[in-house]
Amino acid sequence: MNKGMAGIDNETIHKAYGPYEKYFKRPLDIFCGLLAVIVFWWLYAIVAILVRVKLGSPILFTQDRPGKGEKIFKLYKFRTMTNARDENGELMPDEVRLTRFGRFLRSASLDELPETYNIIKGDMSIIGPRPLLVRYLDRYNMEQHRRHEVRPGLSGYAQVHGRNTISWEEKFKMDVQYVDYITFLGDVKIIIQTIGKAFIRHEGISSKTSATMEEFWGSEEKLKYEQAINDSSISHTETMDDSEQWEKS
Repeated sequence: MNKGMAGIDNETIHKAYGPYEKYFKRPLDIFCGLLAVIVFWWLYAIVAILVRVKLGSPILFTQDRPGKGEKIFKLYKFRTMTNARDENGELMPDEVRLTRFGRFLRSASLDELPETYNIIKGDMSIIGPRPLLVRYLDRYNMEQHRRHEVRPGLSGYAQVHGRNTISWEEKFKMDVQYVDYITFLGDVKIIIQTIGKAFIRHEGISSKTSATMEEFWGSEEKLKYEQAINDSSISHTETMDDSEQWEKS
């Protein structure tokens, strides 16, 4: 039995919606991933050279991300940011480190090209919830954890319905909706919409207030629940303290 970091047996909980998800989605991922590398090898080479010239080494950005069942894998992207640091040696904010060239790569989703390796390897799918940061795992509520019942995707339902311009709660709700209804026509529709929004209109790269998506600190419901528990604990402690003071007097 495969339990994720949250202790949820995601692979057992999730049931394939239909034959496409159960039998054909993974083979199509492998085929399309290999085809993309063969047909667009020249694009990979050009972007790699430009990243090396404009941003230096390393060419690739790698980071641990949670995948299906919340298993951790190494995600690969082309770099879009510099390593500029402040006087204390801390990395500068994203909006400072994100270069004009890097912004172009992100707007056209060209920085995502190396993720085809993750798709072929089996870490990811072409379509699915986007793989986010490992530290977010402890911040999800039970429903949001369900986004990890399937492989994360190069693009997804939430990416073509707002990407970084919608709230985290809206994004996670769309992720779970996708998990429950994975179909061939649905995936094809998302691919077509991705091409239109990312490669043609360059929509959704930035959030409303920053160059990239803001940090996810937890859903409002979870934060309210934890705050209520904390307040209850503080109130109980204060009551005990008052009782002790009364007994001493």
